[in-house]
Amino acid sequence: MNLDISQAVHYHLDKFPPAGLDYARLMPGLLGATAALARYDQMLSGLHNSELFLAPLRGQEAVVSSRMEGTISTLDEILQLEAEFDDDDAGASLEYRSDAIGTALYRRALNTAQQRMEQGQPLTESLLRSVHRQLLSFGRGAHKSPGAYKREQNYIGERGSRKVNFVPIAPEHLAGGMESLFRLIGDASMPVLLRTALAHAEFESLHPFEDGNGRVGRMLITLMLWQGKAIAAPHFYISRYFEDNKDEYLDRLRRVSADDDWEGWCRFFLAAVEQQAIGNLEAAQAIGDFYAQMKPVFAELLSSRYAVAALDYLFTYPVFSNSRFTRTAGIPPQTAARFTRVLLQEGLLQVVREAAGRRSAMYRFEPLMQRVRV
Repeated sequence: MNLDISQAVHYHLDKFPPAGLDYARLMPGLLGATAALARYDQMLSGLHNSELFLAPLRGQEAVVSSRMEGTISTLDEILQLEAEFDDDDAGASLEYRSDAIGTALYRRALNTAQQRMEQGQPLTESLLRSVHRQLLSFGRGAHKSPGAYKREQNYIGERGSRKVNFVPIAPEHLAGGMESLFRLIGDASMPVLLRTALAHAEFESLHPFEDGNGRVGRMLITLMLWQGKAIAAPHFYISRYFEDNKDEYLDRLRRVSADDDWEGWCRFFLAAVEQQAIGNLEAAQAIGDFYAQMKPVFAELLSSRYAVAALDYLFTYPVFSNSRFTRTAGIPPQTAARFTRVLLQEGLLQVVREAAGRRSAMYRFEPLMQRVRV
């Protein structure tokens, strides 16, 4: 198919990193974003088990970030897929849409990056390529060179249209572009939020992979903020703001190459971090409030010293198979089975799928799902 590149913006070759950013004009946005991010991070650090409140947010991020690339799935779908198959991608492919598998792979790739960095691996090109390899390891992206940089020129335009809006860097210049990008990522003399802003825009402009660039680029934001100690754990998710302001997001990225407008992009990015930090804080607090509300309810209904363990499990895995619950929740199997019956009778659990043959029943903690669906 012949592409129309007559009106396309081309990559800003030899103009990265930008020279002469006006720090004074960026300072108000930088201070606002830093303060909001610190409040969010402080709240998470004060929780006895932040994973309980972050698991739903991480699921939301996977759904929204994937949706921005045209991969449409629901939080219910990916949680059910993960509850059913865990790492069995081949089994999942027989029953679930490729979009749901792709979104689940996003969650898994982000978790893997976190684990490797916790083990001491720095944020490098090698780590980013391994994240990409896992992201595209199965499904419709598997034939698009997972983990490998592009070898042919790629283009960005409207889906289903011949019109090209942006032409990323050519493959023959990509090695130098990635070297410059990671040199900036490691430059501790620049405030981490500004470094992250510049790095995200540059990564999206390079578009180094054949597919999956947007999702990896948004993961890069979280991983950079964590490595730069702006957040204590890699639990900041920004895709919601980018999706809600997608036209401006794409326009600001194009203006970087078209008009050398790095400051305009940085102002937009800092506003995004500030507003998303506020939104994430409110969402996590709401989940925390609901947890506190459920704690005495579970204690009364279940009448067991394992009541809190059951509640923690349902917050971490709001869609789950009965067999995995009895096997991994740290509760005696007979007690876990009784818990399931009681919670079903009280309407706190809903049946996703009845038990059949060797397949375990699957349940959903609906009161939490109502609060976290996107």
